[in-house]
Amino acid sequence: MPMNQAPTNATPGTAEGPSRRPGLRLGLFAPFVLLVLLALAWTAGWFWLRGRAEAEIDGWFAREAQAGRQWTCTDRSLAGYPFRFELRCATLGFARSDVRFTVGPVVAVAQVYQPRHVIVEATGPFRVQQDALAADVTWSGLEASLHVTGDGFQRASLVVDGLKGTVSGADPSPIDFATGHLELHARPTPGRFATDGAVDLSARVMRASLPLLDPVLGGTEPADLALDATVTRAAGFRTRPLAQELERWRTAGGTVEIASLAAEKGSRRLRAQGVLALDEQHRPAGQLDVRTAGLEQVIAPLISEQLGARLGGDGAALVGNIVGQFLGGRRKEPAPGPDAQDRPGDPPLKVLPTVRLTGGRVVVGPFAVPNVRLAPLY
Repeated sequence: MPMNQAPTNATPGTAEGPSRRPGLRLGLFAPFVLLVLLALAWTAGWFWLRGRAEAEIDGWFAREAQAGRQWTCTDRSLAGYPFRFELRCATLGFARSDVRFTVGPVVAVAQVYQPRHVIVEATGPFRVQQDALAADVTWSGLEASLHVTGDGFQRASLVVDGLKGTVSGADPSPIDFATGHLELHARPTPGRFATDGAVDLSARVMRASLPLLDPVLGGTEPADLALDATVTRAAGFRTRPLAQELERWRTAGGTVEIASLAAEKGSRRLRAQGVLALDEQHRPAGQLDVRTAGLEQVIAPLISEQLGARLGGDGAALVGNIVGQFLGGRRKEPAPGPDAQDRPGDPPLKVLPTVRLTGGRVVVGPFAVPNVRLAPLY
């Protein structure tokens, strides 16, 4: 081969072979470099959002304080990097002129990609005081969920297990209560929220115990409750004092439309539906269609007690017999809905006369329940 003739094929170690290797190596490392840059950008964005969230929380606390509502979050921290935000309070406190409470620890969590959906977990005890009344409440598990949009809340839920509490300062005092499981759900009523501020409520209470009422209801068995209702004019509720909130709601024409109320305590059952409101004296008012099983023995003595006493011995027996037949002899009419269907072996539900709440009295058909007065709520 002549000395001045170039080789026809490049071989390893020549100038042409190694010239492509730096480019290949950069291509291998490019995904890792991009990943590092993305992680740095995500970290910077997360800490920027964290700073914004801290400023919003401080601003909200300041606005609440100016309105006379003092919130405290002891040992506050905001963590959760990289994919969520976790607001932690060793104790969450609230104080206003009429009420104060403390609860904790409390953790509120929101995902970075879904910041308007907040899940809250709280550990008891919960202590609340209003005037002379005070309550101490504990539970084994509590979780709340709030999903909001630009137009307001979309759904709110509360689930509590192993709830126990005591209310002191009432007459009689103390009042003990307990619940095995409790669920509360609220959402804007489709098609009605924009027009009359309606909110749908659903509540389920399992194994509830209130010993104060056991002698009246004739048994110590725990009770199960289920309520589905719609509250109108509820869109304007804020964290104002309760009396102001209720008065605003009353003057706006707010009502509670009970679609279904079901209660069971041992062999005693009750189903009801109707509409309730507040009268000008701030007392419950409205009427309910009620069906019961096993409660005639409770209701009849209440009605006949005072009327019979006015007539004397034989008159009392006569009135009691008439009232018992009037309440117990009504025809069976199952309430609508799956919770109201009779189960095999259960006594049939019987229709009671319309129950009216009027003038601070409870009226069953033509009979006003004696010794029962509905006090103003505020």
